[in-house]
Amino acid sequence: MQIQAIKGSFFTSPVYGEVNFHDNALIEVDRHGVISDILFKDQSGYQEALAHYRHQEQLVELSPDQYLLPGFIDTHIHAPQWPQLGVALDRPLNEWLEQHTFPLEAKYANLEFAHTVYTDLVEQLLAHGTTTALYFATIHMEASLELAKICAEKGQRGLVGKVVMDHPTGNPDYYRDESTEKAIADTEDFIKKVRQMAETVPQGLYPVITPRFAPSCTDQALAALGQLATKYQCHVQSHCSEGQWEHDVTAERFGKTDTQALADFGLFGPKSVMAHCNFISDEDAKIFRKHQTAVAHCPISNVYFANSVLPVRHLKDLGVEIALGTDISAGYTPSLYENMRQAVMSSRQLEEGVDTSLPASKRGVVHSRIGMNEAFYLATTGGGEALDLAIGQIAPGYACDLQVVSTSHNKDFAVFSDEEHILHRLLYSTNSDNIEAVYCQGRLVHTKNN
Repeated sequence: MQIQAIKGSFFTSPVYGEVNFHDNALIEVDRHGVISDILFKDQSGYQEALAHYRHQEQLVELSPDQYLLPGFIDTHIHAPQWPQLGVALDRPLNEWLEQHTFPLEAKYANLEFAHTVYTDLVEQLLAHGTTTALYFATIHMEASLELAKICAEKGQRGLVGKVVMDHPTGNPDYYRDESTEKAIADTEDFIKKVRQMAETVPQGLYPVITPRFAPSCTDQALAALGQLATKYQCHVQSHCSEGQWEHDVTAERFGKTDTQALADFGLFGPKSVMAHCNFISDEDAKIFRKHQTAVAHCPISNVYFANSVLPVRHLKDLGVEIALGTDISAGYTPSLYENMRQAVMSSRQLEEGVDTSLPASKRGVVHSRIGMNEAFYLATTGGGEALDLAIGQIAPGYACDLQVVSTSHNKDFAVFSDEEHILHRLLYSTNSDNIEAVYCQGRLVHTKNN
């Protein structure tokens, strides 16, 4: 169902750290699913427009206990790891990958298995309010195309990458590309096929160049992928300085940081998103800012495998674009609500410190905390900036990606009526049961009972 207008109270964050609230606004949507105008209740023409849409039976009206939020944008998901959610998170990263993750990802040579898993994943993400998802798939061409197809059919804006893993010693024998040449040829073929598929997808469907990370790829592959990024002006994703191991291995191999190496291979640009980046330096941050490349911050996953806390506030002060990601399945939840909460908590731990054997003055990193307003921005507008797309805000010219969130499950004691307090209660208490409906590009893609 394509909506023409929706009336309700909404929150949006056009500027990092700032949130706007509008009570019972009328949001008008054009035939392309883009917000064409927003009329506010004290504005001239509001009542006339409201009456028009009611008469035409083209109006969706929210109840007083419902609010609109922008659809969330998840900028780092390993789609094939969905069956692994919560498995072996107590193990070291190399063991988690070698004993669990790589054997699982190898199963996606089976297209039927891929279809079953990917269908459930996309449905669950929509149920949690995620209208746009940036996916790592696997090395398998057909299964990766299947993920793109499912996004198209389910109405989610999918950015899908067929993973490149061609290094002969950096990957297991049973799970790596047949050759560097085939990996590059398949990537180019994948780009063309997804773009052809996207011609009939209203919400957008995008191919993504995806070297898993520098240690899994040869120099030849990284260079060729950089050339494809330039040739096709494609989105790019990878991991960058996720943890101490990756950071050190890349530095030893290239004699430069992960950031410098990936940028030198042509993999940085306005459509590039690098996951984690916990160990990037201030000099690396300048490279991110120069190329307008974004960081996908995965706060829950970082607790398990990144060996550190991302200094979000510091990087934002340096001008780095940052968005939010679940990092399924190193992140145990498909919910960006939970990752917003963890982003706030992790920043507080970074600022306050955790080692009580140290004096308070030396325990943490000062001026590191962020609040829920900042985290809300990362999950919405920050994601749109990272992907270089007009998404993530409730504003004219942006895609009509919306969540209808109900507060009926949460008892209102008529104590806190401040707009910011209402938003924070929503963001801290919402789960999929509270999300009544989800729209992507103006189309209904999920209802709680579907």
